[in-house]
Amino acid sequence: MLIAFDSKTGNVRRFVSKLGLPHVEIEPEMVIEEPFVLVTYTTGFGQVPEKVERFLKRNHVYLRGVSASGNRNWGASFAKSADTIASQYGVPVISKFELSGTGRDVEQFTSGVAAIATH
Repeated sequence: MLIAFDSKTGNVRRFVSKLGLPHVEIEPEMVIEEPFVLVTYTTGFGQVPEKVERFLKRNHVYLRGVSASGNRNWGASFAKSADTIASQYGVPVISKFELSGTGRDVEQFTSGVAAIATH
């Protein structure tokens, strides 16, 4: 399954590069016409990045799941963009990971994507 991602500081880009899955960095006007999983970061106090919001307005039909990076220092706002997107578009949160993720985070994510791809 395709992984669509957005990265502000490079953490999400580093995480996605560890996956060994096809991926594309999103652009606001981009159109994806196949099922995909979104990986993004959280901005501000738990908000979805504006670029991601614009991208999803065009592409949410094919969205199958979401993951987000964050920093646990933000407490309840840690990777909250995943929760917001999941609620808004009715898709599962596959994972939340800190910064660029660990090997265990990669395993959890790839297992989650595999489960979605088989349904």
